[in-house]
Amino acid sequence: MPVGLDPLRSPVGLATAACVLFGSVAVADLLAVAADINTRQVYGAGTADDFLRFDEAAADHADTLYQAAASLQLYTLLAAAVVFLLWFRRVRLNAEVFDARAHSMRPGWAIGAWFIPFGNFWLPHRVAGGIWTASSPAGRGMPVPRGLLHLWWAALICAELFSRYAGRLYDNAGGADEFMDAVDLVLASDAFGIVAAVLSILFVRRLTAMQGERAALGTNPVATTLPAQRAEWRRAH
Repeated sequence: MPVGLDPLRSPVGLATAACVLFGSVAVADLLAVAADINTRQVYGAGTADDFLRFDEAAADHADTLYQAAASLQLYTLLAAAVVFLLWFRRVRLNAEVFDARAHSMRPGWAIGAWFIPFGNFWLPHRVAGGIWTASSPAGRGMPVPRGLLHLWWAALICAELFSRYAGRLYDNAGGADEFMDAVDLVLASDAFGIVAAVLSILFVRRLTAMQGERAALGTNPVATTLPAQRAEWRRAH
């Protein structure tokens, strides 16, 4: 263990909790999709005949389901975000032990980067990139492909922007046509949220597994693997 660095700590417990909570986020988004579809059917039936046979009781029930689903989404997302940040900080501190040179930002940015206005659209990804590189079992010479990292971040940003846009249109809808268009966008946004939640689970699981493999090699995998490679080379020659 390099002097002055915190000891390695397993992120498995926090990763498991984060994955469970992201799963609950996906379920909440799925329920929201069902509520959106119900809202569209109820109000769509009303617009079909200029609200001459509009079922106000069904509309009130649809609004109640919509609000309940939105509240469930908020609470599950907040819980998942808190646990994810704890996990993210844990893997960042571990990555500092694995390879301090792989990072361009201090460990404190593992949490602080998420709360910088506008900067939170790229700074957390930059932190995650350093963690990914340092946690690669093969070291920086043969890093693990970053496809999942980039896909996770793109889905997260797109889901957030899409959700804000759809919510603003829904709140400001002035007529029946605008309202129906807003409901369609909210439905698509909730479906996109499911994709983001699933990719978050995959990202957490993959990076946690990488750190487990990296920890098994010790803090300096090059130093532990080269002697074995040299001995094998001597036997072969």
